[in-house]
Amino acid sequence: MPMRLSGLMSGMDTESIVSQLVEARRTKVDDTKKAQTKLQWTQDAWKTLNAKIVKLYNGTLSNLRFQSSYMKKVTKVSNSNVASVITGEGAMNSVQSLKVERMAQSGYLTGAQLGDGAQGYTTDTTLSDMGVELGEQATIKIAVGGEEKEISVSGATTIGELVKSFQDAGINASFDATNQRFYLASKDTGVANDFSVSVDGEAGLEVLKTLGLNYEDGDSGAVKNDAVDAEIYLNGVKYTGSRNTFEINGLTLTINATTGENETVTLTTQDDTDGIYDMIKGFLKEYNELINEMDKLYNADSARGYEPLTDEEKEAMSDSEVEEWEKKVKDSLLRRDSTLGTVSTALKQIMMKGATVNGKQMYLSDFGIETLSYFTAPDNEKNAYHIDGDKDDANTAGNADKLRSMIANDPQTVIDFFVGLSRGMYSELTDRMARTEYSSSYTVYEDIRMKKEYDDYTTKVKDLENKLADYEDKWYAKFAEMETAMAKMQSSASAVTALLGG
Repeated sequence: MPMRLSGLMSGMDTESIVSQLVEARRTKVDDTKKAQTKLQWTQDAWKTLNAKIVKLYNGTLSNLRFQSSYMKKVTKVSNSNVASVITGEGAMNSVQSLKVERMAQSGYLTGAQLGDGAQGYTTDTTLSDMGVELGEQATIKIAVGGEEKEISVSGATTIGELVKSFQDAGINASFDATNQRFYLASKDTGVANDFSVSVDGEAGLEVLKTLGLNYEDGDSGAVKNDAVDAEIYLNGVKYTGSRNTFEINGLTLTINATTGENETVTLTTQDDTDGIYDMIKGFLKEYNELINEMDKLYNADSARGYEPLTDEEKEAMSDSEVEEWEKKVKDSLLRRDSTLGTVSTALKQIMMKGATVNGKQMYLSDFGIETLSYFTAPDNEKNAYHIDGDKDDANTAGNADKLRSMIANDPQTVIDFFVGLSRGMYSELTDRMARTEYSSSYTVYEDIRMKKEYDDYTTKVKDLENKLADYEDKWYAKFAEMETAMAKMQSSASAVTALLGG
């Protein structure tokens, strides 16, 4: 870096002069930085829009392509307190009768109250504290589902350790210090999952009695409820199971209560017309949001004269002014964008074209689905579709519900139409989102090209800043030479004056 003199000899403000010379050339650097910032904002705008396109492509649109997605059935239960039903794809349209004789239950043991209930035993209390004198260890046997495990206890064994041992043996266990009782239960319902508690010898029996778990002895006070299997009758046919859920011919029945003595619950399985309607409505809602966003971006107001701000320009404005300025720029980034226009037009044309059903060309209007009139539709919503009779749409709620009627009376035509429509749109987007030299997979815009341009800007800015620094150094060097020359001249003049005076 050249030596920088401050104009001591010339009396000139060299700092100010050089600053003005450099500032005149800094505009090129600022313009390049602004262009790079604008490109970055454009990339962000496209990323946001592209994510919405991919969401439609991978979600709703993808599902609508398959006939199986529409094969929805629903089962209505005349008494939902007794049972609930999940309807699978294999279920048949039918009306069936259900009786629930018995629900599956877990085995449950309520221990007798320890002592007189006033001892205040806790999980830290040992068997010795409870008065059990064991000369040697005793063994408690826990059998679960035919598998037996042994628990060894001694006078030093605590209530807490016993609870943990019961749990490790495969049953649920707890000690209620408030009621001074043990509670044991099988982990699953049904006879096959029941449990038993037993011992060998007098020492073991004494332990069980002290713990209040000797349910075999009627005088002990412990109560054991055996596990039972569920028992139902569907159309007069008996089914039993260890759980309260049955899977029968495409239906998953969950039993919640038994039926009364003369009660029969009716299960009505039929095509889920509401499900098909909701699928179509969901697709149109997502499509409308996307196409409205595209139209809004494409038809945005011009931001001519607005560019990203430099740091110096931001300092001269308030935060709200900066925010408003940048919003103006960002809102217009995709205005009249050719890629956006092409993609948007392609989607609109597919919706207008409709699909062929049994050799006949059909349109969305045949199903009571149309756009609003040009003069009625709000700006940037003129390509959105509305369903006649849709109670959630104030524009068309009062019209006859043609779509729902067609689903009820001719569901296959409705299904075939939307399968064809969605496949056409899916295929179009598949082609447009294919990887190319300039764009990545699942991307409708040229993200690879934009990234390269952004990186090129980074290089260009660096080069321009280096040139600007060189330009600044050059001028400082020139002024330094001038100051040096003037200093030499002054020195020479002083010497001559001194000689003459001498």
